[in-house]
Amino acid sequence: ATPEAILDVVVYVVCRLEATGLLTAGMPGGAGFPSVIRAGHAMTATQLDPSWIGAPVQAMLEQRLGRPMLVLNDADAAGVGELAHGAGQGQSGVVLLLTLGTGIGSALFIGGQLVPNLQLGHVKFHGRDAESRLSRAARTRRNIGWKRWGSEFNELLTLYETYLWPDLIILGGGMAQKFSKYRKFLKTSAPLVAAAMGNTAGIVGAARLGANAARASGATHAR
Repeated sequence: ATPEAILDVVVYVVCRLEATGLLTAGMPGGAGFPSVIRAGHAMTATQLDPSWIGAPVQAMLEQRLGRPMLVLNDADAAGVGELAHGAGQGQSGVVLLLTLGTGIGSALFIGGQLVPNLQLGHVKFHGRDAESRLSRAARTRRNIGWKRWGSEFNELLTLYETYLWPDLIILGGGMAQKFSKYRKFLKTSAPLVAAAMGNTAGIVGAARLGANAARASGATHAR
């Protein structure tokens, strides 16, 4: 997953959309990216080629796609989508969203405001990164059932609640579709729900912020 390899795929997908006429020239975009994002640059590359570290992801996308772009952490993007249109809609307190997939992504909102780049998947759990034991990929690798996985994941949720005291916990990512299989093994103080949009949440959130950033930029230029 090197920069050129990923950018080539993104360009291919965007060109296909442009061919339909639905994606017009200059239309702004947003991208969720599996990294800590600071000022448009990737700061980490846990699931990517190390050459991404320090890369100006936002500028690279803008150059290759020929349109304004906004880039943010992929879990943050999913959280924005769920708060705007999904399971967190109308929630004004502390909301924690966890994406369970290749890793464990996390997004925290306080009064509807995003606290960016929270990396709860990397807290130490049983002597290792939490995501190395409890992500969807880790469950498959360890070949453990829902009961055992749920018991361990519940320990992790207890830690998160001790640290953050959320008013709502949303579980997203690929494992949100399996929520009914492990819900009974989880006991939390805060209400616990599955993401309403699943993996689509990140697309919705990134697009929403990309459009908002473009509107804000236009208003600034107008002044």
